[in-house]
Amino acid sequence: MAAVTSPETSPQPRVYFQTVAAGSTEEPEIPVRKQGRVTVKYDRKELRKRLNLEEWIIDQLTALYNCEEEAIPELEIDVDELLDMPSDDDRGARVKDLLVDCYKPTEDFVSGLLDKIRGMQKLTTPQKK
Repeated sequence: MAAVTSPETSPQPRVYFQTVAAGSTEEPEIPVRKQGRVTVKYDRKELRKRLNLEEWIIDQLTALYNCEEEAIPELEIDVDELLDMPSDDDRGARVKDLLVDCYKPTEDFVSGLLDKIRGMQKLTTPQKK
């Protein structure tokens, strides 16, 4: 079993291995899963929602542009920017501006995106206490 020292105790992460003697009947301890640093700073459910939303956006853009993910034109749909906007009309207009060179109808994508981000929270960096 490997143990990693925390950054507070060592400037460089180090890995130590515990050895079990041959023929030992001792059961290895099952480590308790700790939340990672990112999920401690941010709400795990919000991160999961954001990841699901990003995957949905990629799937929809792949269908809209009728191409593979790597060939989608370079555009960035910033969910936090959309959440900062005062109304769905402003959000919809912003997304339509980003999709200006898409030749397929984008209304379903825009309305679906607005439905999905409704109620989401901005991912802001928490302030240190």
